[in-house]
Amino acid sequence: MSAANSNGITIPENYKPSDDEEFMTPVMLEYFRLKLLAWKADIIAETQGTVATLKAESMSHPDSIDRAAATADRQLELRSRDRLRKLTSKIDKALRRIEVGTYGLCDETGDPIRVARLDARPIATLSIEAQEIHERGERTRVS
Repeated sequence: MSAANSNGITIPENYKPSDDEEFMTPVMLEYFRLKLLAWKADIIAETQGTVATLKAESMSHPDSIDRAAATADRQLELRSRDRLRKLTSKIDKALRRIEVGTYGLCDETGDPIRVARLDARPIATLSIEAQEIHERGERTRVS
């Protein structure tokens, strides 16, 4: 069985893109679009759960140790939430790249990013080779 989306593109059941097929066909693009949207929905649900937890735990703690532990937990949750917010922004950028036809192309070289890399990290904007060069440059600057 296959699923058709609102764009009229049908994705075969158990479809998994590969480097053996033509790069970024409509079916492949739709696969990544749906994957990104599902990831974003998961993040939003997780964030809503975090907000609910933080609201529920906003009671005062009479013991200073309990208060300190609650404050540390709250700060950790807020940092995690900020990372998720940044990730959501990257997902939105990837969705825009799908819309404009640049999804899957390396920002540095313009070459196609391997499908396996995109499947593992659908927000990737650099090929593995360009990412390695970028990371080497960061290590050099830090040293």
